[in-house]
Amino acid sequence: MNGSIADPKAVRRTILRNLRSALLELGSATKAELSDRLGVSFPTVSKFLGQMEKAGELLPVQLDDSSGGRRANRYSYNPEVMLGLALFLERTETSYIVFNCAGEVKDQGHAASVLTADITDFDALIAALVNKHPQISAVSVGVPAAVNNGRLIYIPEYEQFHDLDLKAHCEQRFQLPTVIENDMNAAVYGYYMARHQRSKLQPSLVYLYFGQNGPGSGIMLDGNIMRGSSFFSGEVSFVPLYDQYNFGEAMRASHPHPRSPDGDLSVDAVARLIAVFAAVLNPHGVILSRHEANEGLLAQLEAASQAYIPREHLPAFILGDWEQDYLYGLQGLSLDLMLSREAGGN
Repeated sequence: MNGSIADPKAVRRTILRNLRSALLELGSATKAELSDRLGVSFPTVSKFLGQMEKAGELLPVQLDDSSGGRRANRYSYNPEVMLGLALFLERTETSYIVFNCAGEVKDQGHAASVLTADITDFDALIAALVNKHPQISAVSVGVPAAVNNGRLIYIPEYEQFHDLDLKAHCEQRFQLPTVIENDMNAAVYGYYMARHQRSKLQPSLVYLYFGQNGPGSGIMLDGNIMRGSSFFSGEVSFVPLYDQYNFGEAMRASHPHPRSPDGDLSVDAVARLIAVFAAVLNPHGVILSRHEANEGLLAQLEAASQAYIPREHLPAFILGDWEQDYLYGLQGLSLDLMLSREAGGN
C-alpha cells in the first residue's frame, strides 16, 4: 500500500493553527472566506469554529450585508484568550515577556539569574508568572546552550544544568507546552521573522554574538535554522583559526584592536571566521549586535575579510538588536505552540 496515513491529531492542530493565524491576520472573516483561503471544506471550518467559539476564542462581529440570501456570520479572534511566556537565561539576569496572540506585550521585566542558582529558582519564577497571568498557555525558553530536542547537551560554566531535559521538566511541572531553544538560534529566527517572514526571499543568515557566555552564532540556511546532526551548529568557539588558537581562545587572548562601544573585538579573528562562513555557506548576511559593534567596526570587518575572500563573495554586514531579535524569536516560537493547541485545551 503506497502513501501514509495522516495523524488525525496533527491534522487537527494544523487546521486550528491555520484558522487562528488567518483570523488574526485578516481581522475578521466569514466561514466561506476561511474555507476559500485555507482550502478546507465549509463543513470542516464550521465544525472547528464551533469548538473555538465554545472555548471563548471568537469575538462577535456584526453580520455581513445581505446579497439576497441569509446574512453570513463574521468571526474575529480573541487575542486575549491565550497568553505566551518567553524568557531567556543569562549570566547576570533572566529576562521575560508575557504577550497575547496578537503579539502585544502584557508584561515584561527582569529577574535574578537562574543560571547561577538552580532549577528551583527557575521553577519559582515561572510559577510566579503563571500565577500572575493564568492565561499563559505556552512557554519558550532561550538558553546559552546546545539543545537537543529540549535537553541541554552543552552548557559550559553551568554544570547544574548540563544534560537536563528542560522541556520535559517544564511540561511535567507546569502542564504547558514548552520549547527550549539555543539563544543564537532564537536570535537569527527573530531577525528573520521581523524582516523576511512574508518576503519571497528565503535568506541564509549568520548571527554572531560575543556576549556574557563567550562567542556563539545562529545559522539560517534558505529560511531554515541549521542545528546539525548532533545539534552543535553555531558553537564557533571551537573553530581552529590559528596554529595556536581556536576562535574562542583568539578572542580571549587578542591584543587591543579598534574598539566597539562595549569592549574589544579582534578584527582579524572575526574577519577570518566570516571568511569561513562565506566559503562554506555563502550567506546573504552576517549580523552583529549593535551593542557590540557599530558602523565603523562593520566597515573594518568588511575590509579585513577581503584579505581572505574576494569581495563579491562576502555577505552583507548588518547591525541587529540582539536582545530584541532574541525575544522576538522566542515570542514567535511560543506563539506557534499557542496557535497549534487544541481548542480549549492542550
